[in-house]
Amino acid sequence: AMDHDYNKALLLELQRAAGTGNDRCADCGNPDPEWASYKLGIFICLNCSGIHRNLPEISRVKSLRLDFWESNLIEFMKNHGNLWAKAKYEAKVPPYYYIPKSRDCLVLREQWIRAKYERGEFLDTQVCQDPCSAGSREGCLWKLGKGRRQFQKRQFLLSAREGVMKYFNKESKGPKAVISVETLNAMFQVDKIGHVHGLQITYITDGQTRNLFVYHESGKEIVDWFNAIRAARYHYLRTTFPNVPEPELIPRITRNFVKEGYMEKTGPKQNEAFKVRWFCLDSQERNLMYFKHPLDAFARGQVFIGRRDEGYEVRDDLPERVCVKKKKPAITLVTPVREFVFLCENDRKHREWMDALNGVITQL
Repeated sequence: AMDHDYNKALLLELQRAAGTGNDRCADCGNPDPEWASYKLGIFICLNCSGIHRNLPEISRVKSLRLDFWESNLIEFMKNHGNLWAKAKYEAKVPPYYYIPKSRDCLVLREQWIRAKYERGEFLDTQVCQDPCSAGSREGCLWKLGKGRRQFQKRQFLLSAREGVMKYFNKESKGPKAVISVETLNAMFQVDKIGHVHGLQITYITDGQTRNLFVYHESGKEIVDWFNAIRAARYHYLRTTFPNVPEPELIPRITRNFVKEGYMEKTGPKQNEAFKVRWFCLDSQERNLMYFKHPLDAFARGQVFIGRRDEGYEVRDDLPERVCVKKKKPAITLVTPVREFVFLCENDRKHREWMDALNGVITQL
């Protein structure tokens, strides 16, 4: 029992030790990890420990507090640790590769862990792929068809060199769409698409944002597609803006919407009936889009959101002339052209939308 308590104290001390990186999960960066892989010598959070459990060939996990730790395992942890593992397993992570955080979906986190420890994709011995070849890919993805009825298998082709992504129908001889890498974006949308590997691809066509919803049965395959799109985007940004420093380019490779969800909106006269719409806020493009259904290909409309000093404002009340029967928290988005009036489902969602919209108005 003394050994047990002594070893536990040593282990917790090691987890907090300065200069080891052990105070954050080795895989997702979550603070105060409570688990460890005694085969890899790393400290990890509860969520990542679940992924490691499925890789018994390369990783074995124990709880820092609940399990008994033998002295030789403590010694092993002391000689390794998170910074050591980072230097070894993340030696050659390409700049375009998406490194997931704790809030990211399971498939991204799982494939990051497998890529590092199982496949050794970023070891020092690996040759770094240049973004142009990494941004070229061909294969099939399941794509949501017209009318949102079913997913159909479609051939996709991505070429960083040509700066385009294309997809093909079985029937059509030429591509169904030719998408410029310049406006291409991709984000994982697991809940919205209803598939654990669901990916939303967006691009601009004829001045409108177009959504494609796709998935692949293989987790590795869909994450490889995502990172190939990122490599193609990185190649495009590097070529187009050669003087922009890399830390400024990386966040512009791909982006998630800062907020999504249902609100009700009224029309321009502000006496029309309120209608429920699905809203997506893209802070990078300063764009609030609304859809009849979350999986629609095109938005019903969009509102550009400029800065406060340009006459944009978010208010948490209704304009004087607007009467609402329902007692729901309201948002008035003031633009130089007109006022947009929205109703939120409850106070929490109201607060979230207010914060998100204000975030865009105050950003430079």
